[in-house]
Amino acid sequence: MEKQLVFATSNEHKVREVNQILKTDITLISLKAIGCLEDIPETKDTIAGNAIQKAQYVYDKYNRSCFAEDTGLEIAALGNEPGVRTARYAGPAKDAEANMALVLEKLKHQEDRSARFKTVIALILQGELYTFEGIVNGHIAHEKKGAKGFGYDPIFIPENQELSFAEMGDEAKNAISHRGRAFKKFNLYLDNIK
Repeated sequence: MEKQLVFATSNEHKVREVNQILKTDITLISLKAIGCLEDIPETKDTIAGNAIQKAQYVYDKYNRSCFAEDTGLEIAALGNEPGVRTARYAGPAKDAEANMALVLEKLKHQEDRSARFKTVIALILQGELYTFEGIVNGHIAHEKKGAKGFGYDPIFIPENQELSFAEMGDEAKNAISHRGRAFKKFNLYLDNIK
C-alpha cells in the first residue's frame, strides 16, 4: 500500500476536515503538491459521476493513486436541487452566502423543508476504482444559525438534532455528517488493505 494519497481537491476546508476524520498513517497530499493547478472538470449529472471523473482525471494525468469526493445538498421540495450544482447554485462564483440566500428564497413558502447531504468518495488505487457513500438526512432551517463550518452548514439541521452544522463543533459534526460517514467507510477500507 502506498504511503501517500493525492486528495483531488483545492478546497482547504475539506482537506482540514478530512485530516481530522482519517485515522491512518497515509499522508494526504494536495493537488497543489503534485503541480495540479488547473480546474478539474465536473461535468457529470450525478454526485458519484463527478467524484469518479475527478479521481480519474488525476490518475490519468499524473499516474498517482488518488481519491476525490463530491458532495451535494438535495432538497426534496426543489426536485433534489441543488444536487451536482451545490457549490455553484447561485452562479459560478461558488458564493456560499448567495447559495444559502437562494435556497432560503426558494423555500420561503414551502412547508416541506426536508433535505439531505450526500458525499461520494471515489478512490483509484493502483488503477482500481472503489467508491464510498455517506448520507445524512435533515431539513433546511428558516434562517442561518451558527458561524462554524462552511457552505450550507448554517441552514442545514441534521435529523434528531436541534443545532445546525454551523452551530456544532468539528468533532460533533464529523461524527454524524455525510462526509464523516463516507470517510469512515473509506478509512476502514484503507485499514484493511495495509
